Amino acid sequence: MTQKQVWRNLIVLLFVAGFITFAYLGSVPLLDPDEPVYAETAREMVQFNDFISPRIYGEFWYDKPPMYYWLVAGAFKVFGVSEFAARLPSALMATAGTVLVYLAGRKLFNERAGLLTGLILATSLEYFYLGKAAVTDSTLTLFLTAALLAFLHGRYYWFYVCAALAVVTKGPIGIIFCTAIPGLYVLVTGNWPLVKRMKLWQGVPLFLVIALPWYILMYLYHGRDFIETFLGFHNITRFLQPEHASGILWYYYIPVVIVGFFPWISFMVQAVQAALKERGNSRNQLVFLVIWAAAVLVFFSLSQTKLVSYILPMYPPLALLVGWYFDKVWTEERFAVLKWSAAVVTVVAFVFEAGLIYAGKTVAVGLYLPGIIMAGVFAAVNAFIWWSSIRRNFRLVFTLYVAVMLVFSVSLMTQLLPVITPVFSMKAFVEDFNQHYDGQSQVYIAKSYRPGFMFYSGIPGREMPDNEQLSALLDKQADDAFIIIKNKEYQRLPADLQDKVAVLAVQEDKVLLVYKSYN
Repeated sequence: MTQKQVWRNLIVLLFVAGFITFAYLGSVPLLDPDEPVYAETAREMVQFNDFISPRIYGEFWYDKPPMYYWLVAGAFKVFGVSEFAARLPSALMATAGTVLVYLAGRKLFNERAGLLTGLILATSLEYFYLGKAAVTDSTLTLFLTAALLAFLHGRYYWFYVCAALAVVTKGPIGIIFCTAIPGLYVLVTGNWPLVKRMKLWQGVPLFLVIALPWYILMYLYHGRDFIETFLGFHNITRFLQPEHASGILWYYYIPVVIVGFFPWISFMVQAVQAALKERGNSRNQLVFLVIWAAAVLVFFSLSQTKLVSYILPMYPPLALLVGWYFDKVWTEERFAVLKWSAAVVTVVAFVFEAGLIYAGKTVAVGLYLPGIIMAGVFAAVNAFIWWSSIRRNFRLVFTLYVAVMLVFSVSLMTQLLPVITPVFSMKAFVEDFNQHYDGQSQVYIAKSYRPGFMFYSGIPGREMPDNEQLSALLDKQADDAFIIIKNKEYQRLPADLQDKVAVLAVQEDKVLLVYKSYN
């Protein structure tokens, strides 16, 4: 492989990854409940000129370490406060992640496998979607990926540096994965001399120098309140107790992986099986990748709090496995694999298409037509994939998978998300609110709407209490008050409480009420 070909492959990868991640990055408002939390916290870092203690609503906030807040605050400083700036660090990290796995794939296997790996990761549905979102997951995934690949390549100082950065991004999870995955690998392979080569005596102090300072400062500033809230609630309690009803479903992440790793899920099972059966020079590396992906899946399946985004760190090893496998069957001309994968993707695409159409009937009526169009596109491409598989054209099949995800990413940002934005964003609702608000009255707001409302209005409001408490508050309210709640919660208000308020605006599931003190 000549240097010219390497640069050509890198340019292709950067074009695909850059386009799919950066296109229309700021075109959609921040979506509740997560994006506004990170954007607002970063905005308040800049506002208060305090880059140690994160705040939201003007109050100290111990939910996450500061790495993503720092990155977004820097973007705000350069580009101003906007949706684009809030999402820019995540997009950069996701794109860097695709380049990283490309470099790893070409070193572990060969140049073509490396390119395939980078393109697979860049076009995996959940990976590129979260790369376009103002959340911490792409940043954590990049640092974990860099750390674990550094371990695999024997670059141990980089392993400790990147593991520390993961801890500054999302806390103890960086320690857990960067300890458990290498530990399991040593245990499974019996390669105990590896422990001696890991430079523990130099590496652990290096890790602590990078990872600990923020935590020490936070403890000095905030004492036990920080420890009990950050470690006690946001890490230990959320692992042991479900924050959402989905936490009790042990199989929660199975459909998430099927959809999130689309369209490459059609090769995933075969790739893992082939990796475990491999007896060549790549065996240990493949075993490490399988352990990596499995450890992430099992850990978060055991956690009682489950979110779709949590398993993002398993996609880089899956991309490496599938990239290696696709290159292998391509070289060996195992054409039956193409037909099998086409059958799998047909089933997954059908379920995905049905989901888009169903969402158009239940979530937002405007989704129906885009859903039908995308279903038609998927059906046409799927037929072409079958035709290419029958003709035994590996290059064309792979190119079609990449191309359809590029088309889908554009459709997602221009057709699908704009339709559901009023449901999942407060931006348009704040515009309605501003037409009625007198600029001084108290605002009560439902918890899930509060971050987005704060980001777009600059008004922190007060978290909406339950019906009984709200009634008592309004009885004591000397001045007018505005209330923002879900429509279904408004319908559940007792009749006497409904009589005390007037409906000013309704948008999707959100209702703006006003309480007049003369009532």
